[in-house]
Amino acid sequence: QVRLVESGGGLVQPGESLRLSCAASGFPFYDYAVGWFRQAPGKEREGITCISSIVGRPTNSVKGRFTMSKDLAKNMAYLQLNNLKPEDTAVYYCATTPDRACPPSGREYSYWGQGTQVTVSS
Repeated sequence: QVRLVESGGGLVQPGESLRLSCAASGFPFYDYAVGWFRQAPGKEREGITCISSIVGRPTNSVKGRFTMSKDLAKNMAYLQLNNLKPEDTAVYYCATTPDRACPPSGREYSYWGQGTQVTVSS
């Protein structure tokens, strides 16, 4: 059974950093693409970045301040959020799909975590 559990969200002030974690289980983590997304209140879900099992390094984040990494030994994915801004407030999700390449759309991801809330406010 595929399971993704995000953690690491919280309330921070503008300019601060957070590292989000995604614990993966129930599938060959090394062989699936893993992506990060976010959804702010009243807005559509937005893709941030993805690591394919082919290339092994993340696609360029749509937010230059965010960096994704994977630890294959621990079955963990991470999203480092730097210089956070109030507009970064959202629920952040990790997702995966049984495909080595990063899907072009969030709709093509098969499995999602429950999300972790990030709130940036002074």
